[in-house]
Amino acid sequence: MMARSARSCDTAQVVLKVDNLCKRFGGLVAVDNLSFAVYKGQIMGIIGPNGAGKTTAFNLISGVSSPTCGDISLCENRITGFPSHQVALLGLRRTFQEIHLFRGLTVLQNVKSAAFHQMDYSLADALAWSRRLRTQERDVTARSMELLERFGLAEMANEPADSLPYGMQKRLEIVKAIVTNPKVLLLDEPASGLDPRARIEIKELLKELKSMGKTIIISSHILPELADFCNKIGIIEKGKLIISGGVQEIMRQVSGGRVLLLRVLDEPDRVIELLSAMEGVLSAGVDEGRSAIRIEFAGDEAAQHAILQQLIQNGIRVQSFNEVQTDLEEIFMKVTRGIVS
Repeated sequence: MMARSARSCDTAQVVLKVDNLCKRFGGLVAVDNLSFAVYKGQIMGIIGPNGAGKTTAFNLISGVSSPTCGDISLCENRITGFPSHQVALLGLRRTFQEIHLFRGLTVLQNVKSAAFHQMDYSLADALAWSRRLRTQERDVTARSMELLERFGLAEMANEPADSLPYGMQKRLEIVKAIVTNPKVLLLDEPASGLDPRARIEIKELLKELKSMGKTIIISSHILPELADFCNKIGIIEKGKLIISGGVQEIMRQVSGGRVLLLRVLDEPDRVIELLSAMEGVLSAGVDEGRSAIRIEFAGDEAAQHAILQQLIQNGIRVQSFNEVQTDLEEIFMKVTRGIVS
């Protein structure tokens, strides 16, 4: 049975917690002891190759299917095994890779229907539910139009939803998911099948959701874009979450330290020789692609400053010195080749 009243989430609380979640189909293990936690306002990106188990994990969390083992909690409410419409009532909404619009209804009607029903219900059920809640019609219309305006769909509010370009239909799916102001939003490959322009628009939409303080878990193959707005990254391979954390945190786990980039006006060979003798420097060499010296470094910010001081004291003319914002694709390739298990 579903709890009669769901607990709310404060800003320091874990909103969604997944403990040792697994799903087996006969001899196939699709999700293998998956565990992670997401805090309020956090955006977690789940990445992995095709067949890694991302969509299966989303199906389990959203109640589309039941797990073989493990537990899922939403704001401390145990939701393991709840059907999707009950999970949605407790405050978790999910978009799918495929479009799920009510063909024949306008853009605005689609959003309003989403405010009054769960995805499992038929169109007839949705409209009947809408009639029972007619007293809230004005508030729902205002909320729907506010979101359509915010995400650039207000001008198409009275157009048939299925007449929109595919990229706008994807955007409409996200508006439908957030109209009820859910505690957690699951976005399954929101940029799949989009052309480059539409992918950029979805990226901007996700940044807007972040500015609204939404708690989001997103699966995607657009790896560089995820690093721009995710607080946390999880990499899945063969159903296992093999590594998770911030992008820079993961890079330190993978490489054993930070990556620094140093540009000097002259004497690069001497600089590399000096660096190799300094405490905390794991390696130093010329990065031809960046026309700079790449430093693998095991140390904190204070130790970085000490390196810069030593270089200047040795007469090195430093042009720039900074920590590299690591490419998420580089991390992904290293981790999924088995460097981290």
